[in-house]
Amino acid sequence: MKILICDDHKIVRDGLGQILRQLPGITLITEAGSGDELLDKMKSDNFNIILLDISLPDKNGLEVLQSVKTRYPATNVLMLSMHPQEQYAKRALVLGASGYLTKDTASDELLLAVQKVSEGGKYISQSLAENLADHLSRDEKQLDHEVLSGREFEIMIKLANGRSLQEIANELFISNKTVSTYRSRIMEKMEFHKNTELTRYCIENNLI
Repeated sequence: MKILICDDHKIVRDGLGQILRQLPGITLITEAGSGDELLDKMKSDNFNIILLDISLPDKNGLEVLQSVKTRYPATNVLMLSMHPQEQYAKRALVLGASGYLTKDTASDELLLAVQKVSEGGKYISQSLAENLADHLSRDEKQLDHEVLSGREFEIMIKLANGRSLQEIANELFISNKTVSTYRSRIMEKMEFHKNTELTRYCIENNLI
């Protein structure tokens, strides 16, 4: 089994690697500190499982997940996140993730998740399953942000966190004008007029 760990914090990568080495059959554990580095490493080797953080410095983890599943559909991806589970997990699973774990997951649960995914299954924790069930029962209709594309969702979160158009453009390597166009689409779909409305919505729905 070959595993690629993608997280921008080396201490996290080291800790995950130490836990994963307890599994039998591990032949390679490789690390990447960004989405671009992950995609570059995948060109030179075939990995069975990727542990992918949602918050990366160059790309949103959900965007990287889409790229991986498009180019390497057989690769299993376990998402790692500090974000509220039910909101991000649902989107990640729809995009093809094999599982979703938070970074405070116990080591035994991480090993169980990797083992299950390596056998072709999917893994979500019991607490996540309960949260998703509760979330779905509370929201019979689609939430407003669920109509957004992956990139629109990513930019909405950045706007809600107070990032300027220029800061977002620099982080995503796109033009200021492109970010402005995305913002207009988001506002139209969400029926908002000000960034403060976006921020309030994201806070109320545990997105930030």
